[in-house]
Amino acid sequence: MQSPLLQHYGQTQVRDRMSLHGSKIAKVIMGPGQDLMARTGSMIAYEGLIDFNPNPPQLGQMARSWATGEGVPLMTATGQGELYLADYGKEVIVVQLAGEGLSVNGKNILAFDSTLQWTIERVKGVSMLSGMGMFNVVIRGNGWVALTSKGTPVVLDTREAPTYVDTDALVGFTDGLSISPKRTARFGNLIGRGSGESFQLGFSGQGFVIVQPSEDARPAFAVRG
Repeated sequence: MQSPLLQHYGQTQVRDRMSLHGSKIAKVIMGPGQDLMARTGSMIAYEGLIDFNPNPPQLGQMARSWATGEGVPLMTATGQGELYLADYGKEVIVVQLAGEGLSVNGKNILAFDSTLQWTIERVKGVSMLSGMGMFNVVIRGNGWVALTSKGTPVVLDTREAPTYVDTDALVGFTDGLSISPKRTARFGNLIGRGSGESFQLGFSGQGFVIVQPSEDARPAFAVRG
């Protein structure tokens, strides 16, 4: 059957390890030795022979030191074929790391190559502002990462000028940037959505910051496992 649906929404022919299908789906080319860590429940379709393990053994030690509050429920995907991932209609961002590091809010992680190194690290400067810590997942190495954003994100080049971001709208940033807290005293008594207006994180250096058009309050500190 000939259909314009296939012309507009059919499978893309991009052969990169990760690519976008539209703006809200990540397409991953799977193959031998190319295991993937993906958010549990993010698989929406696949072609080929792909298996999923919701309790990968390598997460056991990490779970005991999990400090992202809500945490990031991950599964491993193995096999050969084409895998499609999404997270409740959020925008998807695909990044290829070449020896760099990326610090990401756990809520915004969709998937990443299993060969990448990842740890839980405190974001510098946050406790000085708010009296509490903020933890991110820091991913380093050579490989692909897929992130999500509530709405179309803006990517800010921190080389151009010092960049200040509401922590509740922060998706991620280049690891190694200089981070400095900034408090806006005149907004200190705001109630409700006042955190971003009362204090921000400032970034400078060689890299970028990803910001989503939605203030997503971070959970209080907790340890999982």
